[in-house]
Amino acid sequence: MRFLEGPKSKGTELVMASRIFREFIQGFRALYEVGPCVTVFGSARYEESHPYYELGRELGAGLARAGFTVMTGGGPGLMEAANRGAQEVGGHSLGSNIQLTHEEQPNPYLDSFVQFKYFFVRKVMLAKYSYAFVSLPGGYGTLDELFEIATLIQTHKMRDFPCVIMGREYYKPLLDFLSGTLVREGAIDQADFDRLIVTDSAEEAVEHIREAAIRKFGLHYVERARQRPNGPV
Repeated sequence: MRFLEGPKSKGTELVMASRIFREFIQGFRALYEVGPCVTVFGSARYEESHPYYELGRELGAGLARAGFTVMTGGGPGLMEAANRGAQEVGGHSLGSNIQLTHEEQPNPYLDSFVQFKYFFVRKVMLAKYSYAFVSLPGGYGTLDELFEIATLIQTHKMRDFPCVIMGREYYKPLLDFLSGTLVREGAIDQADFDRLIVTDSAEEAVEHIREAAIRKFGLHYVERARQRPNGPV
């Protein structure tokens, strides 16, 4: 039964609401102690041979070396690439998977994953525990996630976490539309556009995220067997 298909009986909707609440609790329990995360969005359709896959892998490795848990939607393609990069350098790799009619299996580079039925619950989990968000090239899902984060930051429902776009050439038409039409027409402010960090360099993306996490959000490195940023207690 689909949640968004019109009114049902009150009893049916109560049962559905309880299932949704159970998914939230499941996600909170699974992710509460994973450490400071960076969420990476990206297409499931790019193969290992594509340059964007290697870019995602470099990004995941860089984030892990900086001490962040790398969280993705847990699927194949560029999500897999980021998880793989993190795991290959000994970092923590995490997936928030979604159940689809065509089964999307968790990629093999996850230390742990949580499975969700409802997209909106999954999107909350991808946002709730992260200190930055990176959008690699992708389709509807990636754009949906990118613009939801941008909207939450714009409306002050979320703190001003770094929002990084990787793939200058891929995203150029979209960026031109944002700056050349939306800003010009007053649909968004120049400041809304300027918040987006655009780069093709994994190193540059990681350094911007690391610096913002420490300077703006109070994370710091502590002495452990493996260093990772840790928020103030």
